[in-house]
Amino acid sequence: MLKVRLSQVNPNPLQLNIECIPGELHALVGPSGSGKTTALRTIAGLNDADSGKIVCDGKLWFEANEVNGISTSLSPANRSCGFLFQQYALFPHLTALENVCIPLYNSVTGLSERKVQAQQWLDRMGIGELAKRMPNQLSGGQQQRVALARALARSPKILLLDEPFSAIDAPTRQGLYKTLAELRKDLNIPILLVTHDLREADLLADRITVIDQGVGLQTAPPQVLFERPRNSRVAELVGISNKFEGVFTSGKLSWNGCQRIFNVVDKGKIPPNTPVAWVIPADGISLHASSSSTSIAAKVEQLSALGQIAVIQLRTTEGNHVITWEASAAEVRRLALDIGKEAYLEMDSSKIHIMPLRPINDPRRFAN
Repeated sequence: MLKVRLSQVNPNPLQLNIECIPGELHALVGPSGSGKTTALRTIAGLNDADSGKIVCDGKLWFEANEVNGISTSLSPANRSCGFLFQQYALFPHLTALENVCIPLYNSVTGLSERKVQAQQWLDRMGIGELAKRMPNQLSGGQQQRVALARALARSPKILLLDEPFSAIDAPTRQGLYKTLAELRKDLNIPILLVTHDLREADLLADRITVIDQGVGLQTAPPQVLFERPRNSRVAELVGISNKFEGVFTSGKLSWNGCQRIFNVVDKGKIPPNTPVAWVIPADGISLHASSSSTSIAAKVEQLSALGQIAVIQLRTTEGNHVITWEASAAEVRRLALDIGKEAYLEMDSSKIHIMPLRPINDPRRFAN
């Protein structure tokens, strides 16, 4: 198991507390400059923190506090990390096989045995026939597979992936996703993935930590994170489009500017008459051609067809709120939707999730 608790003020702020068990893939997501890569580099020993602790597989890699400074900090060479970088970092003057041999020099004495083990890793990556090629003779996806083979050749205790798929095309990326999924079953080590792609994190990760300005805001499985963000800043960072504001009092949620009152269950932590942010997932919204006692009138403002999927933007008559709704092309035809057409929204109040309303410059947004 990997346990990380870090606190850093300068030059790159970082407040992070995460755990990753063997066999788990834990994704770190957040905007550019949020501290994702800094976290990986600190775990790998390329940076030090002001205080905190890093423990991997029961071994203390790093420990420091503000009073006594750093008491333990293993060198990168002594931390059993496999680190896969975005830009591959292959040695251009060495063949694919020779690149994979590099991390074996400290553990395997004979050259022939190093070559055998390196070839086995290339075979496992599905590129064994490319062993004698130089990096400039390989495609981006092939270079990434060589880099992954090199990262794993030393039998690391953890695998750190720093946006490894961002520089390759979609079909190649899908192949690497499959390879990584197969490796997870066999390696049984913690894997930390830094990515800016929320879809990628949703697809690959068991848990996701959202980082903003160096602070870990929330850690949760993907479904929980996207449906029940901890606060409005998390909702913003994970791209929840239908995020609104209202006032919550004892199970009743009002929507600013609207007559509609929703019955919403919370954990009893929100005082009466509290302004809140709230979100509703796509499956909590439906659209109809005729009104009902619980529907909300709206007009279609934008309609964008993306193949068989259409993205519809509506504006409510009351409150002037903008709602994004996705549907199949067949559903759009059935409802005869068009720009300026009136339609009626139904919202499932059991799907609504309320959370603290924190302005972007309020440090309390980092709290529950």
